[in-house]
Amino acid sequence: MSREEKEFVREITPRHQDYSQWYIDVILKTQLVDYSPVKGCMVIRPYGYGLWENMQQGLDRRLKATGHKNGYFPLFIPESLLQKEAEHVEGFAPEVAWVTHAGSEKLAERLVVRPTSETIICEMYSKWIQSWRDLPVLINQWCNVVRWEKVTRPFLRTSEFLWQEGHTAHRNEEEAEEETLKILEVYRDFVENDLAVPVLTGRKTESEKFAGALRTYSIEALMSDGKALQAGTSHNLGEHFARVFDITYLDSDGSLKYVWQTSWGVSTRLIGAIIMVHGDDRGLVLPPKVAPVQVILIPIAPKKVRETVMPRAAAIFAELTAAGLRAEMDDREEYSPGWKFNEWEMKGVPLRVEVGPRDLEAGQAVLARRDSGEKETVPLSGLVQRVQQLMNEIQADMLEKARRFREENTYYTDDFEEFKKIIEEKRGFIVSRWCGDPDCEQAVKEETKATIRCLPFDQNAGPGKCLRCNRESDRQAYFARAY
Repeated sequence: MSREEKEFVREITPRHQDYSQWYIDVILKTQLVDYSPVKGCMVIRPYGYGLWENMQQGLDRRLKATGHKNGYFPLFIPESLLQKEAEHVEGFAPEVAWVTHAGSEKLAERLVVRPTSETIICEMYSKWIQSWRDLPVLINQWCNVVRWEKVTRPFLRTSEFLWQEGHTAHRNEEEAEEETLKILEVYRDFVENDLAVPVLTGRKTESEKFAGALRTYSIEALMSDGKALQAGTSHNLGEHFARVFDITYLDSDGSLKYVWQTSWGVSTRLIGAIIMVHGDDRGLVLPPKVAPVQVILIPIAPKKVRETVMPRAAAIFAELTAAGLRAEMDDREEYSPGWKFNEWEMKGVPLRVEVGPRDLEAGQAVLARRDSGEKETVPLSGLVQRVQQLMNEIQADMLEKARRFREENTYYTDDFEEFKKIIEEKRGFIVSRWCGDPDCEQAVKEETKATIRCLPFDQNAGPGKCLRCNRESDRQAYFARAY
């Protein structure tokens, strides 16, 4: 192996040795991102952005199928609009970035670089909505937001990140609640079926809900280090913002009413979920539905047979791409086949196709799965069909593996001492009874660093006692330490 090859193929820190360093090694060495000169911001490289684009397409398709349309609102929000909503301001105050000057001139009014868009969208909705005939308003936007985080980690928590944010307006509480839960289900379907990440769905506690919301619901995923990740949220905003921004409509009965609103979003944080749920000590393991490259074709063509192998490899490549597969062929002469295998494994490509002179002579190819490492030999005549079949198998197997891991790392206890031992030694999700008192919730957080991730919809625990205070309670909550 040449010096250049040795420099490129660098060891990834094992997860058990240093999980945080493993994560950083993976995202940098697979060229998902690079660090920016601006502290706390990331540069998303083409491989990482290709992953985000595929994710966008899968979710955007689902949102449009439920009647939502995309729009775009300004990056800058006047301070006066933000100040209208006191609770909202308080929730985001530590993270807000301000624009105070344009060139050398001081602005007459400071501008906020959007941390989220409720206030400016509400201002526009107050102009657009006049009658019940104008409802519902179902708008989504794909954009960037800025939240000046003190502690950052690429994808998981950065000062600037990409996301989609939906903002809808409805005639009444029933319609708004239906919308909120519909989007939560859209998120669950997308994250589980496209990203192969199993999630819990449920309601956030009052202390964990979105600033200004009536109710917040979330999807929660378990990472391979046993910590939870909030993967998406959907908020019923009630009439709160409508009253502040005077968003009213004339109903069919002639009465003037406030609209009911929702907002919801997922972000590039989901890429972090993919990395931490599926990745291993060799690097990324990407689900076929969103992988930038689904199939990597590697011709094994020493110089003496290159002229024979390459034209046939090119024909195979053409068949794969014609079938709609996101395929690439690595025909670089300066790297050995083994080095290429390692590189594309590190980048998480779901399936590798190997063809050499002996394979071609036998009319076959070797397929290697990234998720399981399994290899098989298939005839060239049925190659494309088998590759397409494997895409579905790999996708399903990855979800099942992640779901099995979550089940094996979900614990049930109402004993606080046992709870503390599990959190410290095993982590994972812990299902425990909670009385509903925010003081108990805060006490658990202070003593264990575990938070209530969500209150599951299915509450069938029966009578019992609160984890912290021992008061009677039949309410269950999912606890975990979280990112």
